[in-house]
Amino acid sequence: MNRREFLKVCGTVLMCQSSPFLLKSVLAKQKAVQRLLVLVELKGGNDGLNMLVPFTEPKYFQLRPKLAVKRDRVLQVSETLGFNPQLTPLMDIWKQKQLAIISGVGYPQPNRSHFRSIDIWDTGSSSKEYLREGWLARLLPHIPKSATATADGATVGSGAGPLAGGDFNVIVMRKVERFFRQAQKVQAIEVDTENPALSHILSVQNHLNRTATLLKQRIATAGRLSTPFPKTVIGRNLETAAKLIACHADIPVIKVSQGGFDTHANQQSIHDRLLGQLAEALAAFRNAMLETGMWLQVVVMTYSEFGRRPAENGSRGTDHGTAAPHLMIGGNIKGGLYGVQPSLVDLENGDLKFNVDFRSLYTTIARRWFGVSAEFLNGRIYALIDCIA
Repeated sequence: MNRREFLKVCGTVLMCQSSPFLLKSVLAKQKAVQRLLVLVELKGGNDGLNMLVPFTEPKYFQLRPKLAVKRDRVLQVSETLGFNPQLTPLMDIWKQKQLAIISGVGYPQPNRSHFRSIDIWDTGSSSKEYLREGWLARLLPHIPKSATATADGATVGSGAGPLAGGDFNVIVMRKVERFFRQAQKVQAIEVDTENPALSHILSVQNHLNRTATLLKQRIATAGRLSTPFPKTVIGRNLETAAKLIACHADIPVIKVSQGGFDTHANQQSIHDRLLGQLAEALAAFRNAMLETGMWLQVVVMTYSEFGRRPAENGSRGTDHGTAAPHLMIGGNIKGGLYGVQPSLVDLENGDLKFNVDFRSLYTTIARRWFGVSAEFLNGRIYALIDCIA
């Protein structure tokens, strides 16, 4: 058995470490308020051009005669760019200067396969490089961890992604309540055995039981959040993340996901609905963090395997593309526009040219948020984005 062959119990997963968690960062010696990261994966490839609209660019309307967001509908964030109107719930965060928009995020020699490109994003690799561990799995040993942490990481709604690999406790769940119900079916068993496979299974089983018990106690003590969340997939996923943070589970990294962004056909209604759901859920999450007094301790960052092609296709949709904008939100975020909006008249094989390497986002999170070096990216150094206070 290895760490990738983990125990599955009706959709509830916990990957258990077999060795003590080693804190390699100097910050581990400091007693400071724990900082948290919430990743939001937009599965399928989010269309950045209809999310952050270049409404003064004539070429945008030429490339998208049916899909372009009308100029008088955009929510201006600069003289040339505006949010899709479905992102209205985020405008208060924007006005509070707690939302950073990083334009033109991508990587050299982009891959347009969903599976390969998300693997590149999850591992922080180059397009020609294949890595076994996620970028967060390599970063976790350097992140200061609370002595009372219930897990090293958690994912809500999908697989481990950037947390995959390594000897860490990573909870994978859909709902907290369901996690508790499934964990009750797993009894703690203490048996001496020389069989390494059986020993691993029992270790995972026992740790799952202990983690569920501890989480249940903390959630019961914390009480209920009064902030309402939308009854959508991303709304429920971010509500689960908010519950884990509010009960002081001290989990440094939580990943959530929203699917449906592979909009090859009839994009407008689908994409508008997804952006509206995302914005409502993010606004609710921010309100929940304000309610709990944790807003200054959290950074939320979006990511997706790629953007879409600038030109609409014959099915009123868009095909797999390259660069796209991404968001960072939080009480310690320095709101504003970062990067450079890709040109629509200087394309590369019909695609947008990136100007911010996606690993710059990871480097910024590592150094500016968690205060550790960028060694987890195999010694490579990428430009910092000055969006975190």
